[in-house]
Amino acid sequence: MRKARIGFIGAGWWATANHIPVMAARPDVDLVAVCRLGAADLAKVKTQFGFRFATEDYRELLRQCELDAVVVTSPHTLHFEHARAALEAGCHVMVEKPMCTRAADARELVRIAREKQRHLLVPYGWHYKPFVQEAKRRLDSGAVGRVEYVLCHMASPIRSLLTGHGLRTGRAAGFAGEELFQPEAPTWADPTIAGGGYGHAQISHSSGMMFWLTGLAPRDVFAMMAAPAAPVELYDAITVRFDGGAIGSVSGAGAVPEPQARYQVDLRIFGSDGCLLLDCERARLHIRRNDGDHYTAPLTPDAGAYSCDGPPNNVVDLVLGLTDLNRAPGEAAMRSVELLDAAYRSAASARLESV
Repeated sequence: MRKARIGFIGAGWWATANHIPVMAARPDVDLVAVCRLGAADLAKVKTQFGFRFATEDYRELLRQCELDAVVVTSPHTLHFEHARAALEAGCHVMVEKPMCTRAADARELVRIAREKQRHLLVPYGWHYKPFVQEAKRRLDSGAVGRVEYVLCHMASPIRSLLTGHGLRTGRAAGFAGEELFQPEAPTWADPTIAGGGYGHAQISHSSGMMFWLTGLAPRDVFAMMAAPAAPVELYDAITVRFDGGAIGSVSGAGAVPEPQARYQVDLRIFGSDGCLLLDCERARLHIRRNDGDHYTAPLTPDAGAYSCDGPPNNVVDLVLGLTDLNRAPGEAAMRSVELLDAAYRSAASARLESV
């Protein structure tokens, strides 16, 4: 059996609780190498998951190990450096959201991946839900016609993380494995490491879905952000004009009451022929058309509950040639980075900013 040779750059809370366990459960995966800072924690990860090589230097990992794919789960502001190095080494790459924090860097990653003919994927777990994929199929077939307006909202129970107090709700939603570590406060709440607050932490999810579903590209952005008693913003209110003339509202709130609250992800897409409502919290997919050819997906109440086993499995399947469909492509993540880059600049300047 051919095995996908996988390396990890970054192996903290989320990687060891989800991505690594998902891949470790597959007999066609070889967990070759892992890189993270902290000798004791690195040794713990190596032993726990059976990695054959461990280092605190990602350059050594790329130089000494033969790898098919690299998973990048380092802090946000290091994503570009690590993902670029892995792509240039000839590896397929799954890089955590946000793919990076600067628009030019995001475009560079997409360019290198195309040039090297490597897959670039960002682990947007909701993309792998069947009803979200159905929304994608119907939008691609013209269900709402030409997109004219988009509303994209997300809210999460992560106030404690963004205020630097760690995870207060206990086990977070969506994990495939056990929590080996707790999230480190600076990764979420130090702007020099996180690059921002709720925008990078969570709107990267919802806006990535919006761009994947619609194929839109942002052009001009005006944003206001608020950070009550927090070092990074908890709330985002973003207005955007897209190429082609469509407009939209993108909002986010990091203060859904804890504990064990559901994530809110709500997209409403209006077009020349109708509108689509996609709601992950209440598991709804409705399409209303001007010609009366409506559609409502039959869904169970938990159909939109978050899980993230789809992306790491997708990477392995792409490496092994079991599929050629990347459901969370770098191009959609690039558009999300473009939006957020302009939004953070706009919030600072109090002016409309171009992408």
